[in-house]
Amino acid sequence: MIQVENLHHRFLEIEYLRIGEGHTAIIGPNGSGKTTFLKLCAGIELPERGTVTISGKEPRAVNTGWVGEVPDNNLVFRTVADEVASALRFGRVRADEIKPAACAVLSEMGISHLSSRATHTLSGGEKVLVACAAALALPPEILILDETDTHLDRKAAENLETMIQRRPAPCVLQCTQDMDTASRADRVIYFEHGHPRYIGTPEETFSHLYNTEMYPSLWRIAGCI
Repeated sequence: MIQVENLHHRFLEIEYLRIGEGHTAIIGPNGSGKTTFLKLCAGIELPERGTVTISGKEPRAVNTGWVGEVPDNNLVFRTVADEVASALRFGRVRADEIKPAACAVLSEMGISHLSSRATHTLSGGEKVLVACAAALALPPEILILDETDTHLDRKAAENLETMIQRRPAPCVLQCTQDMDTASRADRVIYFEHGHPRYIGTPEETFSHLYNTEMYPSLWRIAGCI
């Protein structure tokens, strides 16, 4: 569970926010504070005032899987195999278990064929999938995806959704510009001007957004809500 209290950070202002376990989609216009909020939850930034806790702990004390919106910024190691294995090494997995575990997550992600590739030769979408595989190799307590699906075609995005379901983290925060993806989350938070304006199930949140571009296109076609 994520709990935010009396948060004032840059232009974000959140008096109180509680996010339970499950898959939460974060949506809103550009500049509304979505990425800043995710960085606070990941411990990448520290709040200027107020607190952010995850299951009662500071974010930096939590095993977090983070995949940012810029593909090149997510990868550190020279090869795909080393990138995925690194998460297992840092998680103190036994040496004889690292290679099988890395191969398993690459297979589940559908990118085993990339294993020996140099990370700098990958496409943007491939880099995102490798970063997601590394983030999920050692099951995180919280998985944070910041517009990663922007770089993926529909099939790759569907593979990622399936992977998240197969290797579930207790809490998944996914910032997305795809409202159809957001509509499949357990809850949706709509940010506006540094505030979480609407919070609830997809039906509850999107009921406020029917006449905007933030409404799921598939719902509009089907006449939902």
